[in-house]
Amino acid sequence: MKTIEFPSKNTFSSLTKRPVFEKNDIENLIKGIFERVENEGDNALKFYAEKFDNQVLDTIEVSQQEIAEAISLVDEELKIAINTAKNNIEKFHQSQKEVPQQIETTEGVVCWRESRAIDKVGLYIPGGTAPLFSTVLMLAVPAQIAGCKEIILCSPPQKNGKINPIILYVANLCGVSKIFKVGGAQAIAAMSLGTETVPKVYKIFGPGNQFVTEAKIFAQKLGIAIDMPAGPSEVLVIADETANPSFVAADLLSQAEHGVDSQVVFLTTSKEILKKVKQETEAQLQDLPRKDIAEKALENSSFILLNSIEECIEFSNEYAPEHLILSIENPENVLSEITNAGSIFLGNYTPESAGDYASGTNHTLPTNGNARAYSGVSLDSFVKKITIQRISEKGIQNLGKTIEKMAAEEGLFAHKNAVTLRLKNLENGI
Repeated sequence: MKTIEFPSKNTFSSLTKRPVFEKNDIENLIKGIFERVENEGDNALKFYAEKFDNQVLDTIEVSQQEIAEAISLVDEELKIAINTAKNNIEKFHQSQKEVPQQIETTEGVVCWRESRAIDKVGLYIPGGTAPLFSTVLMLAVPAQIAGCKEIILCSPPQKNGKINPIILYVANLCGVSKIFKVGGAQAIAAMSLGTETVPKVYKIFGPGNQFVTEAKIFAQKLGIAIDMPAGPSEVLVIADETANPSFVAADLLSQAEHGVDSQVVFLTTSKEILKKVKQETEAQLQDLPRKDIAEKALENSSFILLNSIEECIEFSNEYAPEHLILSIENPENVLSEITNAGSIFLGNYTPESAGDYASGTNHTLPTNGNARAYSGVSLDSFVKKITIQRISEKGIQNLGKTIEKMAAEEGLFAHKNAVTLRLKNLENGI
């Protein structure tokens, strides 16, 4: 863990840089995977399952029998917890539905906007060292609320050749249409191109490693939409002397345990808090089952002492964290000053893990500084907005000359004529 005391503001830009990992010519590898999937379809997916997951698959699609077996394997208490989380996520995302508002921009000219669900969406759910069944909730619930007609899910098989039973349970609970035992970049390729078994979708959602991330970027070249640019998980915590050091350390480690490429940043105005948080982090780290992973992530992390909360916020806005925790007195007072963050957590009793699982907000968030321009997944992510307008005879008379003048100035006389003919028609009383 790097400790930096009172850096000058002109160093903020360099301090907010994420660690860069060697790509090892990933782009060419991804291109090759897409080409093979396009040419060989399901056979390519089976080839990559054996190559990358050490699995020889007879079938790619998960059967109803496998789903039924998975449901029976999930602990009843966990089912209750999952249902509680699902209800909260549903409430929060249901509230995002918009009621169309018809606006008369000029007398006789009425405009409005309506939402339409994206017909076919694909969800990618990692299944490696930490099978993210919570991400199924975060993606499938809003997709279902939006009314997506086809929701397909890809996740890599485990050592037994089956997808994690909790992932299957949640997918079934949330109305996923079809589930496939496909992981990595080949899953993104399958959903982008379609195979004999896996349908082609219009938009792909979900986190993944650097290969999945690069595959999603490649998919955009084929006209497939993605949820957002994504990268390793990250958290930034701002704390003053009112913060609880053990809480802060736990929040930092909750992100560090995601992966060796995760990053945590701790900003504080208190030298004493900085010291105590470092001590707590070291102590709690020793008890973590994923200690080795968290330890590696902490090597890319920073503990920084700054002069004021205002300076901390300035640093945070430059960094644009995926998760921002404000462990300070009266955090609401500075909320309006925060311009760049994926999701914000206020006060000592709002852990980031609440948003990861069960409070209701979505945990699929922009990383790697993309919070400067991107939002996290929401109901809007699963719909398109279609504008509609209706113009009456009075409306075209009121607006017509404006359109004619602008179209003529641009040299687009067919545009002008489309209005002129209507105005003449009205003038002649036809």
